[in-house]
Amino acid sequence: MAYTQSDLDTIDSAIATGELEVEIHGPNGLRKVRYRSIGELKSAREHIASLLTRASTPRNPGAWRVGFSTSRE
Repeated sequence: MAYTQSDLDTIDSAIATGELEVEIHGPNGLRKVRYRSIGELKSAREHIASLLTRASTPRNPGAWRVGFSTSRE
């Protein structure tokens, strides 16, 4: 099970209220997590937000990224 927007909203709410314990739907199901600090909570928020962004970005399997470089001697 992946993280959801609801999980991100829960983290945002916890940051806003200063609550360090949240219930989130992580990859292994629903669980309670107690963070040690607001900084740690913000770090978790960044991680979940990046996973949600990556999951919502359309992928084009036919696209290639090519880099070129030159060398002068």
